[in-house]
Amino acid sequence: MNWLKQLRGRVKRNEPLSRHTTFGIGSRASFFIEPEDASGLKELLSALKREKLPIRLIGSGSNLLAKDKKLDGAVIKLSSPFFRKIRSEGNILEAGGGAALPALLKYASAHNLAGLEFLAGIPGTVGAGLVMNAGIPGKEIGGVVLDAEVMDYRGRIRRLKKNDMGLAYRKSGLDKYIVISARFKLKPDKKAAIEKRIKGLLKKRLDTQDYSRRSAGCAFKNPAGASAGKLIDACGLKGARIGGAYVSDKHANFIINRGDARAADVLKLMKLIQKKVKSRFKIELEPEIKIWR
Repeated sequence: MNWLKQLRGRVKRNEPLSRHTTFGIGSRASFFIEPEDASGLKELLSALKREKLPIRLIGSGSNLLAKDKKLDGAVIKLSSPFFRKIRSEGNILEAGGGAALPALLKYASAHNLAGLEFLAGIPGTVGAGLVMNAGIPGKEIGGVVLDAEVMDYRGRIRRLKKNDMGLAYRKSGLDKYIVISARFKLKPDKKAAIEKRIKGLLKKRLDTQDYSRRSAGCAFKNPAGASAGKLIDACGLKGARIGGAYVSDKHANFIINRGDARAADVLKLMKLIQKKVKSRFKIELEPEIKIWR
């Protein structure tokens, strides 16, 4: 394990992934590594390649279901101050890939920059948010991004313009990269007006979505022209339960961890939902949450 001693950053052995996901589900990762900066990340990727260890990247774990069995290899999290920096110049806001979306929104509001209000109540990080093109109906983070500095898994850095990111509904072409930082083009506005819009969006989320217990948010993507939650509700699946996982009574597209759910419970419940919706509506629901098997 000499390669571990040479790394610049924090290294944890056999780290429970349940501590790093909003679901509160997941077994242990052989290595959980938080590099110090971009140079440290490059060195880490090189070391992991030499050791032939699988690599996974985690943001805030808010859109992730980690498996029940031990995860071999390394999980990388960009949580150091270097990757969480946020700054602005004029109407351009720049943030590290590990910056939390709520922190990004708070900074923008404090500096009278509008255009990110739709992120209100959305957890996650800048990097993960771009990879999945996070957002709400009609607005996505890809709509305001200008460009991003990324690193491939060979340690090579490049800057991608918006049109090179492959942005689409809840996906992008960025999953083959690690987002080091990104720039967003925003608009000036009064702080009071920005905060009023944020408050309204937060209230709507709290009124319609289930935050009573741990979950990963919406389990399925909305099919074209339809709502996954409404389809699931129409199948009478609110309250359906397998093991420690159940379908929320408040929002049918939320699968909730009662406190003792395993990944296997969630996966079985997702399969049941997909089966019922397909049988009744002839629609294949596609998972929105990322599943580590």
